[in-house]
Amino acid sequence: MVFDTPGKITERIWLVGRRESCAYLVGGGSEYALLGGAMAYVAPDVLAQVDDFGVDEQKIRRIVVLHSHFDHCGMVPFLKRRWPWATVTASRKSQELLRKQKVIDSIEMLNQAMIAQNGLTGNGQGLDLRFSGVEVDAVVSDGDVVTCSDLSLEIMEVPGHSSCSIAVYIPEEKALFASDAGGIPFGDKIFTAANANFDLYQHSLEKMAAKDVDIHLAEHYGAQSGPEGRQFLGKAMAAAAETRRTLEATYAETGDVAKTTEVITNGIMADAPKGFLPREVVAIVAGQMVNFIAKTRATH
Repeated sequence: MVFDTPGKITERIWLVGRRESCAYLVGGGSEYALLGGAMAYVAPDVLAQVDDFGVDEQKIRRIVVLHSHFDHCGMVPFLKRRWPWATVTASRKSQELLRKQKVIDSIEMLNQAMIAQNGLTGNGQGLDLRFSGVEVDAVVSDGDVVTCSDLSLEIMEVPGHSSCSIAVYIPEEKALFASDAGGIPFGDKIFTAANANFDLYQHSLEKMAAKDVDIHLAEHYGAQSGPEGRQFLGKAMAAAAETRRTLEATYAETGDVAKTTEVITNGIMADAPKGFLPREVVAIVAGQMVNFIAKTRATH
């Protein structure tokens, strides 16, 4: 089953945000955590949804940033200003990156562009959605367990999509919050997002696939449960292997990074459903993957 609109997934997991940029509220009773930082323009939606779900904002005690890309931490500064009691949690590498002014400026520029492109709902125009940087209050690493209500949030380091990527596994729900480290669902396919290191990306998929997963939760285009959830990582591994073969074959034919990137980008966009990532973003990801393949070939 696919969940790609805001609402309840289980009794202890809710999807918030928008289909193309989502996060998850988990917990219940006296304590909740927000997993994922989405983009700034969905913040008004998230506030309205939290209210609709009957959740007291003061009970949201933690915000977990699964990686530091602009579309996964954009609303965190606003939420931290609104919820100063919430503990911002991320990897050590994310902490380092989110302190750099160059990174802050880039995230601010991209989030403001997305606000202009997508618009704000409700009273969003009156909110301070500037990206002023993120101070990580709690650093987590592989094997750490963070509690939220009666849930265990098991931390997994899953580099490859980015150097700072973590995933959260909640055994009580058999739920894996993989963000882009698990690939990006689009239509009936999975987009391989091995931006930083293709070898590590494939290793991280295998690592996550070792968990007993019934629900796979991505931060673009929602979550999948039941057979879809259980099969997601297997499909992601197959997609990664096929993408790698295509990258290697195309680069072997062209011998040129730019030409290969163009061919790969054209192929992805030809299959992309309406509302998929902008071509510019896909081209950046494709270019990073092609560069990795080119460097790998050069060293062998």
